[in-house]
Amino acid sequence: MASSEAVEETKSSKKTAKKTAKASSKKKTTKKKTTTSKKKTAKKKTAKTTKKKTTKKRDLGDYSLVIVESPSKAKTIKKYLGKGYQVVASNGHIKDLPKSKLGVDIKENFQIDLVPITGKKDKIERIQELAKDATAIYLAPDMDREGEAIAHHLAEEIGKKKKMYRVVFNAVTKSAVNNAIENPTELNKSMYESQQTRRILDRLVGYKISPILWDKVQRGISAGRVQSVALRIIVEREDEINAFEPEQWFSIHGVCEKDAQKFEVKYYGESATKKTDLTEKDLVDKILSDVKGKSLDVIDVKKKERKQNPTPPFTTSKLQQEAANKLGFTAKRTMMTAQKLYEGIQLTEHGMQGLITYMRTDSVRTAPEAMGALREFILDKYGKDYLSVEPIEYKKKGSSKVQDAHEAIRPTNLAFTPDSVRGDLEPDQQKLYELIWNKFISSQMSQAIIDQTTVMMEREGHFFKANGSIIKFPGFRTVYLEAAAEKRSRKGGDDEDDNDAGEVKSGLLPVINTGESFTPIEGPTEQEHWTSPPPRFNEASLVKSLEEFGIGRPSTYAAIISNIQDRGYVEKTENRFLPTELGIVVCRMLVESFPNVMDIKFTAGVEELLDQIEDGTIKYKKVLKEFWKEFEVTLEKAKEEMKNLKKQLIPTGINCLKCEDGEYHIKWGRNGQFFACSNYPDCNSTQDFKKHLDGSYEILPKNWFHDNCPNCQKRLEVKKGKYGRFVRCEDYPQCDTTLPYTLDITCPECNVGKFAEKKSRYGKIFYGCSNYPNCENASWTKPYVQDCPSCGYGIMGFKETKRDGKHLECAKCKFKLEWEQTKYGKEELEKQRQEEEALKGSH
Repeated sequence: MASSEAVEETKSSKKTAKKTAKASSKKKTTKKKTTTSKKKTAKKKTAKTTKKKTTKKRDLGDYSLVIVESPSKAKTIKKYLGKGYQVVASNGHIKDLPKSKLGVDIKENFQIDLVPITGKKDKIERIQELAKDATAIYLAPDMDREGEAIAHHLAEEIGKKKKMYRVVFNAVTKSAVNNAIENPTELNKSMYESQQTRRILDRLVGYKISPILWDKVQRGISAGRVQSVALRIIVEREDEINAFEPEQWFSIHGVCEKDAQKFEVKYYGESATKKTDLTEKDLVDKILSDVKGKSLDVIDVKKKERKQNPTPPFTTSKLQQEAANKLGFTAKRTMMTAQKLYEGIQLTEHGMQGLITYMRTDSVRTAPEAMGALREFILDKYGKDYLSVEPIEYKKKGSSKVQDAHEAIRPTNLAFTPDSVRGDLEPDQQKLYELIWNKFISSQMSQAIIDQTTVMMEREGHFFKANGSIIKFPGFRTVYLEAAAEKRSRKGGDDEDDNDAGEVKSGLLPVINTGESFTPIEGPTEQEHWTSPPPRFNEASLVKSLEEFGIGRPSTYAAIISNIQDRGYVEKTENRFLPTELGIVVCRMLVESFPNVMDIKFTAGVEELLDQIEDGTIKYKKVLKEFWKEFEVTLEKAKEEMKNLKKQLIPTGINCLKCEDGEYHIKWGRNGQFFACSNYPDCNSTQDFKKHLDGSYEILPKNWFHDNCPNCQKRLEVKKGKYGRFVRCEDYPQCDTTLPYTLDITCPECNVGKFAEKKSRYGKIFYGCSNYPNCENASWTKPYVQDCPSCGYGIMGFKETKRDGKHLECAKCKFKLEWEQTKYGKEELEKQRQEEEALKGSH
């Protein structure tokens, strides 16, 4: 199977050959024809030149150039600015440190070598071309450090000949954009130096430590200044879980009744003022013996009105946590969806509109004009009782720097209600927009008022409690309740703990007065419990911990979490992060060899230094020099002293499936971890495996290929490699046959090859004929054997779009066939039906 690049090269060489043939043909023509041809060519050239100049003047005229980061944002802003402006997107960063070398000259005072990012050369030239004739240039990348760096890089590439301004806006709305253009600022050198420092530190750590890991552990893995510390948090939590020893405890419950209304009573303690922990079975037995069959006397009834306050609009971190808890979104999914809402959505009735403010912020502030609009909205929709008496001004907790130039994340226009944009938004966008909307609306609403009743009962010196509460006035809870509070409310809370947390205890109590007595109609009975280890991190709790420890910035959490998963250090099992053996070993080695870099406090301290550089209170080269001075020493030491893991094997206690006395060990290969028999090379048995949350291992079943080995006729096994799936003989290494992974579909163009699955250089899967270069047939969509109803072609490709849903599309005539109409779709529906029937049967 040939790569797509090879296909393009082949096509290119064919075009060159055709041009050469045409040129040769022209030489053989008569003098008359040549003269005529020359005249025609001259006319064409003149016409083309004139046309080019005319078009340029007619199309553009006098204009100011605005440069933003993303194409969708450019489209929205162009609509707002109208004539006299050209808006172009840089598509993110245009320059970065080179991939092939360090790019930081440590001896020359940390000078950096920035080069155009692969594929960005044409984009830079296009921007330079537009900048030449622009009357003014407005650099409008995002308002964070990375955006500031992009602005500086653009200024460097354009040059200083033109009037150049820096503009920032918190929301992609007409008023915000026009206001930014009317009030431009200058490039922020300190902010750029802060970004440069962060980039250099990351490069030094990654480029200097990673080769040591390649040498000692496994080629291709890497270390990162922030990602390695995030890994440490997950590994240390795993250590806590493994070291945890559960302890037994008990609770005592009973059910009483009054006026046909049942309510639960729980044992509280040996005193009415102090709770007793039940850890001894003897005490439990004594309490049950003392109260069994006896009535409980009501000695105190307390009624208390509690007020619950609304919470501020979202910061980036809180948005990621709530989207994870309420919607099941990963941090990456949340940020990608929020980015689209910020940059602009095409609304049916209003055109392209940015729906939310900038989504990378740690501020809880709301702009005064937005605050006024919000309070009017609440008053009109919910009434005076649901509006807070005074505007609530929120302040960020903690001492970390708050980017107060930003606002909290909020809707840009309260006219665009979630219901009014429904249908214009994709499902993820709709869910996230509603979450942001409801949180913002609730932030200026009135308190919730809760009536809480606590009944204290006693018998034989043993005290029991009954709790109940009702929501007297819902206030802000009408619109929004945070996931953690919602969860506690559903569970019903837990006595005194809930008083501190300010959460509601579910359930109602009948009217109970002091002096009454109740004989339980059920119990009291004991319940046995065991203390639990700290839970493994999920998406929300990991984001929360990163924020609390000061590791990275909220805008980088999604990338941090993705990186440690992509590197194979962490796996997501049952929605929880579980470190792999590779992750645990790499973490331990890094902590031992680079204690400073892996120190949580040190990493948080670097973030504070970056803030100080941005504020202009410290010079960035001083930070770099101090870091390198210590890092260089530990680097040289690690090269000599770090253990060589390639020579180490981790025993699993699992017997080999192939030989009699072998045991599987965990080994590291170029494509990750696998089981290998301890009797290698006498026994070459290897297995892929999965590690469960309880620490046990499961050998994964072999994935056999549809064809046998062409050399020895044994089975071929499907394996996963750096460039996607491939197949290898089961008798490897005795038989070293390795082939590309092909679908069991014969190419209809040559009727010889089959469709091979490959990865492009950008990581995208495509399918090409295995008979390449004799056959150049290739497709970006997965092919299926299906005759096209329109043209009869034997192959159709699978696609799924928002507009057409799941369907097959003909590779030749582009005819679309609904998925449900194909045999594959029908089989899928039948399988779903059978699974539903089986589920009903089990219930």
